[in-house]
Amino acid sequence: MSIHTSEPVVLTAGSSDHAAPLVVLLHGRGSSERDIIDLAARLPQQAAYAAVRAPIAEGGGYAWFANRGIGRPVPHSLRQNMDWFTTWLDTTAPAGRDVILVGFSGGAAFAGGLLLDQPTRYAGAAILYGTLPFDAGVPVTPGRLTGIPVLVAQGEQDTVIPRELLDATWQYLVGPAGAVARAIRHPGGHGITIATLTELADWITERLAHEAPNR
Repeated sequence: MSIHTSEPVVLTAGSSDHAAPLVVLLHGRGSSERDIIDLAARLPQQAAYAAVRAPIAEGGGYAWFANRGIGRPVPHSLRQNMDWFTTWLDTTAPAGRDVILVGFSGGAAFAGGLLLDQPTRYAGAAILYGTLPFDAGVPVTPGRLTGIPVLVAQGEQDTVIPRELLDATWQYLVGPAGAVARAIRHPGGHGITIATLTELADWITERLAHEAPNR
């Protein structure tokens, strides 16, 4: 596993308006920005989309953090790479531009880490088929995400992410986090279904209809 420290590799889609809400797509472990950018074609086109390549080369793809087990980030690795991402984001989307995070699998844990680290920085986050980064140096306290829109989607037969982490993520987001949570489970395993993609598109459409919903 090797870390690259260059500027992020980013693919874009959707609106070219620099004032449009920015939806950042975060791929899963061992994948890349090329795999997740395809989602943008099925999502509301009035938003701008940026699919970012994770900073750690792993196998034939990339990862957002070193881990100590599936869904369990090494804290210093998560911290380093969240800071790397935030440096890019602050240039791409200065304060005042709405940013929505959409993460799948390992990207969901990274999105969750970013949201928990700086809740007011984001206009919402979709945690798709993944876990929040528990015990990884970011606060997971009651009320941490008060009023922030969050979509959590899981597969009923997902055997990739440990069930106890999926359950803990669900329970925290719909309960003590204080988030405005929409939580869905669909039949299937560890992969985004058409039903989930439809839910995601509807959820993003709702976010776009509200100006700066978490501010």
